[in-house]
Amino acid sequence: MRLLYIDIDSLRPDHLGCYGYHRQTSPNIDRLAGEGVRFTNVYASDAPCLPSRTALWSGRTGFHNGVVSHGGARAQPFPQGPDTGDRANVFTTTGWMGALAKLGMKTATISPFGQRHAAWHWYAGYNEIYNTGKYGDELADDIMPVAFDWLERNGTGEEWFLHVNLWDPHTPYRTPASFGEPFADEPLPAWLTEDVWRRSWEGFGPHSPQEPNWLWGKVNERFPRQPDLIDSMEAMRQWVNGYDTGIRYADEWIGRLMERLHRLGIYEETIIVVSADHGENIGELNVWGDHQTADHITCNVPLIIRYPGTGGQARVDTAFHYHFDWAATIVELLGGDVPANWDAVSFAPAFRMGEQAGRDFLVTSQGAWACQRGVRFRSGGQNYLFLRTYHDGFKELEPLMLFNLDDDLYLQQDLAAEEPGVVAEAQSLLESWTTEQMLTSETDVDPLMTVLREGGPFYTRGYLPRYIERLKRTGREDHAVRLARIHRDEL
Repeated sequence: MRLLYIDIDSLRPDHLGCYGYHRQTSPNIDRLAGEGVRFTNVYASDAPCLPSRTALWSGRTGFHNGVVSHGGARAQPFPQGPDTGDRANVFTTTGWMGALAKLGMKTATISPFGQRHAAWHWYAGYNEIYNTGKYGDELADDIMPVAFDWLERNGTGEEWFLHVNLWDPHTPYRTPASFGEPFADEPLPAWLTEDVWRRSWEGFGPHSPQEPNWLWGKVNERFPRQPDLIDSMEAMRQWVNGYDTGIRYADEWIGRLMERLHRLGIYEETIIVVSADHGENIGELNVWGDHQTADHITCNVPLIIRYPGTGGQARVDTAFHYHFDWAATIVELLGGDVPANWDAVSFAPAFRMGEQAGRDFLVTSQGAWACQRGVRFRSGGQNYLFLRTYHDGFKELEPLMLFNLDDDLYLQQDLAAEEPGVVAEAQSLLESWTTEQMLTSETDVDPLMTVLREGGPFYTRGYLPRYIERLKRTGREDHAVRLARIHRDEL
């Protein structure tokens, strides 16, 4: 069987037409969804990029593989013991690519990801690696010609897996000017009102409207689609348009990729999967154009599977799944065995029958921009998100936060004080998950605690004095006082 995995960095599902978005960002992806299964509750177990892809490629949570951040000790997997052989690395022997190789599949990736994040473990098990060399600043037209060439040489073969990694929705927004402004005359998402903008502007935090590029300087000279300040409704529109245009640009190239499969005569015999490493906050929790939390905006990812032999009939799966659950499912559907050390749970039997079978709840993790875990669960017929924050990453986050996603999808109203019973239920779920993770771990370490001991989230570590001064200079003295009080030990 042939398996094509289109992995679009920073792609949130609700900005795709097939997930109900009002803008035409994704006609080609929508077409695939119309011929396959669209999943609405698939979550990256660990965010952002490096923890997410490490979890998916290993089949294990960051708690078990050790990678929960982008820097420091926990940006690398837990070391293996003294008896590990020269070719027996756990990512090679039990990773996702290893499981596919045991099925006789040729595996290839077209992506700069391993180099961008020094994720050398992530390469394990690949037969062919094509590093496009721009550290994630690639456009789709840097990636897709390599994919076309690979398909011309290998596409008609019987057993292969090809990973094609697109980056266009990721900041900085860099779609070529020649692509135009496809959404110039279209309304913003209805929840992004002037009141939301003003509260965001008066707020604080990395990638908030007064620091949309954190403290790392301006980008506008090179990337005119992305404003240096989100200082008006028009700037907010420009920001959202930049993100949506990146999606549309990637989608255009996906259409060309589908044309190539048709021309080679292999479209109907190829499993086609579209997903992402994580979503993207566009204002939620006052994070703009980044992936800094363990919420459902950062951790919920699109998953569309077009699987030969299912009749081309669209259906929707609303069950709770981790992203590595579909990796386990693919292995089982292809006749393989899911490695015994995986946390992933295959839903292959339900998939074959056109039914749904998922988890009771999900726990998500963030260790690069905050130290936080989330619980996505249902209670009393309602959909909830609970956030437990251990370090706020200098954002306006309380230690315990609760949101009813049926009424408040964009996280505007924290209900923790109003719903103590639901908070207690969520804390119990988180405690049971943590206990299970510790009892099945090969170490005695919670990797998120290592990040805390090292000084907190990697991307905010050491920046507090400088940020407090900036808050004072920009008339946000009360926020400076708050951060100084909470993080006295960092001053």
